[in-house]
Amino acid sequence: MQTIPKVAVFLIEGFEEIEAVTPIDILRRGGCEVHIFSLTGEKSVKGGRGLVIEADLLFEGSALNDFDLFVLPGGPGTNNYMSKPDFLEKIKDAAARGVKIAAICAAPSVLGRIGLLDGKKAVCYPGFEHYLKGAEILTDAVATDGIYTTSRAAGTAYEFALELLGLLASLETAKEVAENTLFVKNIMDRGVSP
Repeated sequence: MQTIPKVAVFLIEGFEEIEAVTPIDILRRGGCEVHIFSLTGEKSVKGGRGLVIEADLLFEGSALNDFDLFVLPGGPGTNNYMSKPDFLEKIKDAAARGVKIAAICAAPSVLGRIGLLDGKKAVCYPGFEHYLKGAEILTDAVATDGIYTTSRAAGTAYEFALELLGLLASLETAKEVAENTLFVKNIMDRGVSP
């Protein structure tokens, strides 16, 4: 019997909505069990563009030992992760146990600041590279190195989500979800105009 991959998505005040909702949606479409955790002490979490998402659970007091993947959306509230030492310790503990860790946009800077990207290939939102201490900085939309997957911005959220689905389920599942949602890569290169 195949186990269903279990994913924790962590929301902090000011998160980037696209970077949270896209992985949640794509991973659920691909059959993953996705749980949304609030790091604010309240279940309702307000994103950087004013969208409020109702989390499934509060981070405080939650057991996180049976998750296969942790996801950190970026956005204007990214620095708020750094004010949560208990959360940062859980991320380091998960990494030590081999749990996959994914971060997008400015959020890879959190992983860099707590020393997890040393010697790893990684990407982030332009201007945050100096936080990725010891990492080999790439310019790809998404980079996976070992247990870490990083992505550049809201515009790469779909590719980020599909990469995570491919890692957790299978490339075939990711391809099927991409096809079923009519994902078109490089739409700007196709001459599509507004």
